[in-house]
Amino acid sequence: MYEIIIAIIVLLLIAGLRVVKQYERGVIFRLGKFVGEKQPGLRYVWPIFDTLRTVDMRVITMPIQPQKIITRDNVSIDVSAVAYYQVVDSARSVIVVENVMSAINQISQTTVRNIVGKFALDEVLSEVQQINEEIRGMIDVHTAPWGVKVSTVEIKDIQLPDSMQRAMAKQAEAEREKRAKIIAAEGEALAAQKLAETADIMMAHPIALQLRNLQTLAEISVEKNSTIIFPSQFMGTIQDIKNFMSQEYSK
Repeated sequence: MYEIIIAIIVLLLIAGLRVVKQYERGVIFRLGKFVGEKQPGLRYVWPIFDTLRTVDMRVITMPIQPQKIITRDNVSIDVSAVAYYQVVDSARSVIVVENVMSAINQISQTTVRNIVGKFALDEVLSEVQQINEEIRGMIDVHTAPWGVKVSTVEIKDIQLPDSMQRAMAKQAEAEREKRAKIIAAEGEALAAQKLAETADIMMAHPIALQLRNLQTLAEISVEKNSTIIFPSQFMGTIQDIKNFMSQEYSK
C-alpha cells in the first residue's frame, strides 16, 4: 500500500516538473486563474491544477507582407517592411490578446498602408526615416496594452509601376543632361573671359601676338606631315621682331 502511495507521489512530482529557458518566462494559471510568473530554471507546477504557458522574451523579427498602397498623388506602389518587437510583459501578452504575433502582424499591415498613403511618391522615396518612425510609433501605441514593445520598423522595399520607373529614368536623364549643359556653358563663359583678357594683353603688346603665331607654327610643324600656310601678317612679323631687338640693344 505504502509503495503505491510513494509511487503516486513520485509520479506527481515528476509530472509537475517544468523547465523554463533563459529567454522565456512562464505564466501560471491555477484552475484557469492567473497566479504568477515563473523565472528561468527548473520549476514545479501542480499537476492537474496548474497550467504553464511559456512566453519568448527575445526580440522577434516579423516581415510585413507587401502592401499595395495608393500615395497622396495617386501613384500605386507596393511596399514591404520588417518590424522588430519584444514582449516586455509576459502575463499581458497571454491574457490580453489571443495570438500576439498574429495581432501585431495585422495591425502592422494596416498601419503601413495608412501611414504611407498620407505621403506623395517623392516624399515616400526621400523621407523613409520619418515614415519608419511614424509607423513604429503608431504600432507601438496599439501593442503597448498587449505587453509588447516595438523597437524598430523599417521599409524594406518599394516597388514602382513600370511606367513610373520609365518616367523617373527619363527625368533623371534629363537632369544629367541639364547639368552637363550648364557645366559646358560655364566652361565656355570662362574660356571667353580668358580669351578676352588675352586679347587685351596682346593688343597692348603686338609682339606677343606675333610670338604666339610663331609658337603655333612650331607646334604644327611637329607632325611633319602638315601643310603650313603662312598668314599675310607673318611677313611683317620678322621686321617687328628686328625693330624690337634693335630697341632693346639701343637701351
